[in-house]
Amino acid sequence: MMIFIWMLQIILVPAISPLAIGLINKIKARLQNRRGASIFQPYKDIWKLLHKDEVVSRDASWIFYYAPYIVFTITLILAGSLPLFASFLNNIMTGDLLTIVYLIAFGTFFLALAGLDIGGAFGGFGSSREMTISALAEGGLIFSLLAVAINVGTSNLFEMSTLGFSFYDQHLLPTLLALAGFFVVLLAEAARFPFDNPATHLELTMVHEAMILEYSGKRLALMEWSAANKLICFIAIGANIFFPWGLATSVGVSVLILSLIIFILKIFIFCAVIALIESSMAKFRFFRLPDLLFISFILSVMAISLTQIL
Repeated sequence: MMIFIWMLQIILVPAISPLAIGLINKIKARLQNRRGASIFQPYKDIWKLLHKDEVVSRDASWIFYYAPYIVFTITLILAGSLPLFASFLNNIMTGDLLTIVYLIAFGTFFLALAGLDIGGAFGGFGSSREMTISALAEGGLIFSLLAVAINVGTSNLFEMSTLGFSFYDQHLLPTLLALAGFFVVLLAEAARFPFDNPATHLELTMVHEAMILEYSGKRLALMEWSAANKLICFIAIGANIFFPWGLATSVGVSVLILSLIIFILKIFIFCAVIALIESSMAKFRFFRLPDLLFISFILSVMAISLTQIL
């Protein structure tokens, strides 16, 4: 039964991640008085790309060829390392806070390498921008999760989600500050507004799209799918570490189904908030982004300080 739940977690993330992207796009369209595409359009796009031929530069090395598979595999490892709908799983190998951060950084590293590999101008500046944002966001990510880890006395995400109920009422303000800092990092790592515009190919606004501009066919599908998986993984961290309600604490079919429904509801809420943000503000200039990430870091540090005081 436990192996089945692990497999379900690993399959669940890539299965629902395109739906989250379609949901964000649909909500944005409605907020802008447009009908918009179907919420299942990302599935159709990925399916279409998987059946298209590829055009690969002759200057490409093994990094360009294998980076999509590496990045996609890392998102699957993340899927098995996070408490998605069950907290009784205890992944001691990859469930640690720092291990999760390093896995995310490892995927970003290969994504940036793939953008640089061809030697094109777009991939170069896209990789440079991505590594700048990632380096500045890493501190906010670690400290936001550390605020919760200090409260519960462990850095394992499964145990953090299990013990979250014991401190939530006592440390509500630090938790909300840490959540605010984490949400800024989520927007940065998932390439959403105000850090990036996932729906543009303009030179001044591209970050993630610039790095995968040379990809086509199956490898482009994997890159787009990996980005969607990464968004779901960050939503899972935010939903189940800072809002640990609805997680299954025991093995049971009815309990697991209910926790799965609650997890999907949490995804919908996060997607609605992201869509609302993207419909109400413009993308920031690149040189303003460090200020926003610094605010995320300060919020997380304030959360840790308040935790020690309270």
